[in-house]
Amino acid sequence: MALSSMTGFARAAGELDGDTWTWEVKSVNGRGLDIRTRLAPGYDNLEARIRSFIAEHVSRGQLSVHLQLNSVAREQSVQINQQALDVVIAAAGELQRDHIAIAPSADGLLALRGVLELQDVAEDENTREAREIALLSSLQSAVIEFVADRKLEGDKLAKVIKLQLDEIALLIDQAGDLAVTQPAALRARLEEKISSLLADRADMPEERLVQEAAMLAVKADIREELDRLQAHVEAAAELTTAGGPVGRRFDFLAQEFNREANTLCSKSSDTELTQIGLQLKTVIDQFREQVQNLE
Repeated sequence: MALSSMTGFARAAGELDGDTWTWEVKSVNGRGLDIRTRLAPGYDNLEARIRSFIAEHVSRGQLSVHLQLNSVAREQSVQINQQALDVVIAAAGELQRDHIAIAPSADGLLALRGVLELQDVAEDENTREAREIALLSSLQSAVIEFVADRKLEGDKLAKVIKLQLDEIALLIDQAGDLAVTQPAALRARLEEKISSLLADRADMPEERLVQEAAMLAVKADIREELDRLQAHVEAAAELTTAGGPVGRRFDFLAQEFNREANTLCSKSSDTELTQIGLQLKTVIDQFREQVQNLE
């Protein structure tokens, strides 16, 4: 299975009985699944079904779903606005009583704006349902294309992530080679520390010297950090082929990578090893930027 990005775009068009429409689905990164719809007037009733269908195919990202609908002219009926007509007749009557105007004609009254109204003939349920089914079918096509687009972006991310994991693994190997020389450097630090302690406290118990030496040895040993880093590389490599919504697990691994690299740098007693640790931190930061785009 392939990785999926949280960014994607798709468009699908449809037509029925002269009506035409276009769906657009696009997304950017998000902590969870956030679906925002912008539907054609009169079709808000589709929102619940839209959300349910998308949730079956997408688990993360901030999605925008837009429906643009162009309808053909519908059959209309002419109706008299009785309230408006009553107001006009009453006003005309007052003008007659004041001898300002003659009685208005019927055609004159009906010609006044607002007296006659055009209204769409109510659409039967079967026609409406057929259109909604066709709309949702087009949306399904858009979502399928949208998911494919996110996987295509995920494939590109996977290649970058694999290169970064290879680089991290190489740096771990280099750090391991340098760690072999750590005992000599540690011995020198121990001798320096012991000399300093003896100079400050000539009567210091031997037990205290052993404790100090042990603490220095523990602090300088980076084998555990290298082992954990290698384990994280292997876990991340497995995730690249696991498929599904693995973005959060990748993000967690990035944090663990960074924690071990910080510890390695703090334990290092060698300039070259410190430089490798800093390079590790740089690559890990780049790795974290990439995995934050994954679903």
